[in-house]
Amino acid sequence: MGERHLVLVGLMGAGKTSVGRRCAERLARPFVDTDELVETATGMRVAEVFETRGEEAFRAAERTAVADAAASPEPLVIACGGGAILDPESRRAMRASGFVVWLRASPEVLSARVERQPETRPLLRGAQPAATLERLAILRADAYEAAAHAVVDTDHETQDAVADAVLEVFAGAPS
Repeated sequence: MGERHLVLVGLMGAGKTSVGRRCAERLARPFVDTDELVETATGMRVAEVFETRGEEAFRAAERTAVADAAASPEPLVIACGGGAILDPESRRAMRASGFVVWLRASPEVLSARVERQPETRPLLRGAQPAATLERLAILRADAYEAAAHAVVDTDHETQDAVADAVLEVFAGAPS
């Protein structure tokens, strides 16, 4: 395999998709969002998969999406869904094929970001976003820590500043 993928992980609202698109553009690489791969494979929006098939079915489709993206021979920028990190197979695929950057933000900042589009966030339906994100941050911290080669804090940073920081750590990573 040639160059490694740049893989972005983090909770919902951390900026994986928006920062990932900026990084892909600057690196002249294709951008892949695993949630979009799941939607293409299932013919449904992520929220619909959760509603009609359940979280377990969504996670299985997500595992396949991560594996497919990681297996690409062409270097990609990959934005992984926030919970993809919980699957050990997905973590291994991410680390083996790419340089993993954890986009980290406080639950308060994440809550403010995701409240703009709550309908696209199945885990937040009928929940208090800040409390749910706090719980998810605690539950997933060890998995993010185990998977990440680097951490970039996104609190109060512009998307361009976060992309700059991601590309800086990626450029300094050993091949």
